[in-house]
Amino acid sequence: MFDQLKEMIVNYVDADPDSIEMDSRFAEDLGFNSYDYMCMLGDCEDEFDIEIDESEAAKKKTVGELLNYLEEMA
Repeated sequence: MFDQLKEMIVNYVDADPDSIEMDSRFAEDLGFNSYDYMCMLGDCEDEFDIEIDESEAAKKKTVGELLNYLEEMA
């Protein structure tokens, strides 16, 4: 699931997939804005066939935090 999430991330920001780590922060390290982040969450819902609580997912600041949340929902 981590590799799939990295592939989605690079669709939204100019980042090398190999540089994306579990502690990478979406805004500070990867350059996400809130619109891109919410769009990516929609992709996650489609990719993993889950329903994401946007207010809960918005609290996730790192790739690892979001990944843990997605794995719980799957």
